[in-house]
Formats: sequence, structure tokens, C-alpha cells
Amino acid sequence: MTVRQPCPPGACDCEREQLLDAPDADQRILHLTRQEEKRLLERLENLQSLPDLERMQQLMYQQLGIRLHVAPGHTEVKTMRGIEIVIDELPGLCRKTRKLIPTAIRKGLEKQPEIAYRLLDAHDLFRED
Repeated sequence: MTVRQPCPPGACDCEREQLLDAPDADQRILHLTRQEEKRLLERLENLQSLPDLERMQQLMYQQLGIRLHVAPGHTEVKTMRGIEIVIDELPGLCRKTRKLIPTAIRKGLEKQPEIAYRLLDAHDLFRED
């Protein structure tokens, strides 16, 4: 299986080398090559529904070990920026990738605002009293 090439020295804090040196560590994230990263980001930018987003979250964890949380923020949600997207700490996950994943999801939500509405609804923000 192909392993991601290292980031340029000093450009990242992903701890890739320490992860490679630890024989019992979960190294799934290292299989996210730059080419696979592009495919992942494109897929996230083209989400079709809330179940599609949830499936992507599940696949990202199963295949790469990335725990991704997407939920309405604690303050009022007026734009897609009000949607909170958090990635749990993960050794081996490139800093650039950590920033690009939420950006891609926001683009997907902007293309398909219905997903954001379903997300809000799933968190009882549109509940009828």
C-alpha cells in the first residue's frame, strides 16, 4: 500500500516520522496520499445529502482513522460558518489537510444548503413546540 510522502521540513506538525517509527500505532492516515486527498476533498465538496455526509464521516474513520464532527455551532447559525466542523487530533494528519477538509465540507454545504437544513433539524433547532 502506498504511504503519503513527507511534508517539506518545517512545513508541518503531523508527526509522520514518529508514527512510522511506532510499530503498534494506527497508521491508516498515512495511506491518504496527495492524490487520494484530492479525491476526498472533491467528494466532500460534492456532498448530496446529510446521509451522504454521515457516510463520508464513517468512511473517513474506517479507512483513515479521521474522527470528524459536524454540528451546528454553539452560537446562532446564520451562515455556513456557523456550522462547527472539528477533526480530532490525529498523529500523521497533515496540518494543510486538517484545514482543507472543513473548507471542502463548507463548500459542499454551500452547494447543497438542504444538507445544512437537515443538519440543523437533526439537532432539534427547527423543532415544533
